This record gives sequence, C-alpha cells and structure tokens, in this order.
Amino acid sequence: MHKKNKVLMSLGSNTGNRLIMLGKALSELERSGFCIIEKSKIWETSPWGITDQPRFLNMCICAETAMPPEEMIKTVKNIEKILGRSKSIKWGPREIDIDIIAIEGLVIKTSDLSVPHRYMHERTFVLIPLKEIAPLFRHPVTGKTLDEMISALPPEKMEWII
Repeated sequence: MHKKNKVLMSLGSNTGNRLIMLGKALSELERSGFCIIEKSKIWETSPWGITDQPRFLNMCICAETAMPPEEMIKTVKNIEKILGRSKSIKWGPREIDIDIIAIEGLVIKTSDLSVPHRYMHERTFVLIPLKEIAPLFRHPVTGKTLDEMISALPPEKMEWII
C-alpha cells in the first residue's frame, strides 16, 4: 500500500450545466479513490488562453489518495472522458477540465504529467481558489507563495457564486 499523498486539483467547466458538471466531477473523483478533504468556493471566471468563449465555473480541491502520480493522471483523464469531455481545441470550451496542480511537494515532468502544473502561476482562477484551501502553499520549484504569484498577475474579475 502506497502512502497517501495530498493532491491539489483545479476543476473547471464552461459548457452545459457547469454547476452540475462540477458536482459530477467531485463524485467521480471520490468514487475513483480520491478522498476530498477540502473544497474552495466555486468561482465564475473569464476564459484563459482563448478568450472568445463562455465564462467558466472554477474551483480547487485538496484530496488524499494512495495512487501513485502516474495512476492519478490516468484516473483524472478517464473521469473527464466519462463525464463527456470531448477532445477540442487547446484551451477551448469544455464540459469538464480537471488539472492536477500539485502533489505534496513533488516535482514531476513526464509526457503525461507536469507537477506542479506548468501554467498554475499564470492563472488567477487557480491561485485564488487554491489560497482558500491551501493558504500556506509554496510553489515547489520557485518557492513563491500564493500571494506572490497572485500579485504578479493583472487583476481579474472573479466572482464566487457558491
């Protein structure tokens, strides 16, 4: 039995019933071996990358799992498929997006998994909800705090809805 790792994830949806989709994603994660111990508020945010698309609902969670990282990413990608995520253009509209942001201080770079998430420090919609559930988080590569990463970004209109 592997030791349990804490994993931080970001969830987002901008097509269909976004709120229901986030709820389904949380249920599937729990069912698949992620024990969710902390959830942020749900925020409505502007799209990132490709901006001409509907607004997202985003949130972050902290979960514990005994899965090794390679299995975590496979499980997450499978959940996205189960929930109807279709392969679309990069950063385009999607039913559900589940990103592994960090795994308890690990630094991993493989073709399937990059931990910490390579764009986390550029995404207010990840950093703000992350600060709610992991206020002492430091980027395992740069050593920066969430406040330092947030203050380096332009202000963004984000509203929490739940």
